[in-house]
Amino acid sequence: MANSASGLAVNDECKVKFRELKARRSFRFIVFRIDDKDMEIKVDRLGEPNQGYGDFTDSLPADECRYAIYDLDFTTVENCQKSKIFFFSWSPDTARTRSKMLYASSKDRFRRELDGIQCEIQATDPSEMSLDIVRSRTN
Repeated sequence: MANSASGLAVNDECKVKFRELKARRSFRFIVFRIDDKDMEIKVDRLGEPNQGYGDFTDSLPADECRYAIYDLDFTTVENCQKSKIFFFSWSPDTARTRSKMLYASSKDRFRRELDGIQCEIQATDPSEMSLDIVRSRTN
């Protein structure tokens, strides 16, 4: 179904891979991109379960926008193992203005397609999505 704000469709693989991450923990992260030619959101990259947060941040291009999902494992102050699924809207300052506008206008609709997201982070610079910042959002 096309996104009414931007006219973008969401490729079915996006939802399938997200469900696999959520239910089976098949992936640590998923990076999504908007395909300008097909005018739809597609899976760009999948992170293996053994990959870490550094691998995830390294997979985001320095000058292009992306959406991403990261499954963060953490230990609570009560020493309980937990995980939270984060949605990232990556829009670096160096990205093209048209791209930033397209990603911004499609974000809410796309996020609603992915049921089970617990936290959201919007970042324009790597410092805005450091692991310390992400961990602070688990409380």
